[in-house]
Amino acid sequence: MNSWIVVVDDDMTCLANAKAILTGEGMRVSRLRSGHDLLKFMEKNTPDLILLDIMMPEMDGFQTYKALRQFEEKTGRKRTPVIFLTGAEDSETERRGLKEGASDFVRKPFDKDILIQRICNIVTNEKVIETLTDEASIDKLTGLLSRAAGTKRLGEFCGKKDGMLLLVDLDSFKLVNDLHGHEMGDKVLKAFAAVVRHNTREEDVVARIGGDEFAAFCCGMKEESGVAALVPRLNEQFLEETTKLFGGMLDIPLGISVGAVMVPEYGRDYEALFPLADSALYQAKYNGKHGYVLYSPEIETENSPEDNLQREMERVTQIVEERNEKGGALFLGVDQFSSIYRFVKRYIARNERNACKFLFALSGDDGEALKEEVKEFGECLQKNLRRCDVILQHKANEFFLLLPGLTEQNIPAVTGRIMKVWEASHHDAGIRIWHFAAPIGYKPVAYSRK
Repeated sequence: MNSWIVVVDDDMTCLANAKAILTGEGMRVSRLRSGHDLLKFMEKNTPDLILLDIMMPEMDGFQTYKALRQFEEKTGRKRTPVIFLTGAEDSETERRGLKEGASDFVRKPFDKDILIQRICNIVTNEKVIETLTDEASIDKLTGLLSRAAGTKRLGEFCGKKDGMLLLVDLDSFKLVNDLHGHEMGDKVLKAFAAVVRHNTREEDVVARIGGDEFAAFCCGMKEESGVAALVPRLNEQFLEETTKLFGGMLDIPLGISVGAVMVPEYGRDYEALFPLADSALYQAKYNGKHGYVLYSPEIETENSPEDNLQREMERVTQIVEERNEKGGALFLGVDQFSSIYRFVKRYIARNERNACKFLFALSGDDGEALKEEVKEFGECLQKNLRRCDVILQHKANEFFLLLPGLTEQNIPAVTGRIMKVWEASHHDAGIRIWHFAAPIGYKPVAYSRK
């Protein structure tokens, strides 16, 4: 068992016996003579377990244990498991040791099998707990702290350290998922996480708090010049990495916007600081993205209520318009499609406008070939229809289309154009495409098959 054990005892015979037993089991052993030696040793070392004698001069085991836990709490280090050692036979000493929080109790002189078994049990359990804790604390996609663990750590840092709390949002990230799929979106998030790790220090905290939202605490960043230098660097490196992901042809204005607030200038309560940083982030987005804003009270008061409403309307408009800028129809899920369909139907009834609906169905004997053809046909529809047109993949092999503004007379032309484009690039004779079209609210006027 490759574990690092520290033995603390003023008795040289005990230290020698412990080393002989533990090294014989493949363990690394460090021997110390006093509680003061242990505290100094722990400043630069992180052993797996401590064997701590209770009866020592100047500073006994209980006093040493208490000082150790205070040191760990102050420095933010995890608690090292401790087994108390004693030559006393009374059970009161053992009860006190366990009450203090020790992991176990071993009597001297050592019984080799008992000593080894108890050390192995505790070290193994600690590693299991540590693994489970890490899995719950780390965001699996980015490797950064998860929302829950990050919120806790950020709260601790805001409460104790001076620096700057940052909220980071990826600009135009939704377009990546819309245009290139969630797999590419995941790659972009991983790339951003790598850039952040490269530009932050070990003592800083970075967490993923939402889909494309992150929070960080930069220790010691007490001047605006710090964030002013950091954000352009992050944007530059993020753009460089994402351009590589897209094969040098990045058609989405990716970048990052940052809202920052000074700590403790505006307090130490993370829950109170977060909305301040969020307000600064909102301003950074409003200013044109790819930049930062450092919070100040003027952000909240510089505009009248009317100005704020206008800015909010512009922000919401920007959000809802931030979609596929390359053209093509919009794929929607059934709930969203149904809402738009009902709205269009009411609109054309009230305003005497036109709209048409289409249903395309693919069939074939080869299931795998059909699956691939369906995917490509969907892409063909999206590319060759208008941005105001809407597509629902109703079943695995069916597409339901809504085309606003289209008259009954236009149906043959639209159907013919779609099939012409499709046939120009696909020649699988085993795949059949059926289509059916009608003006909304009227009887069908076209039925044909290929």
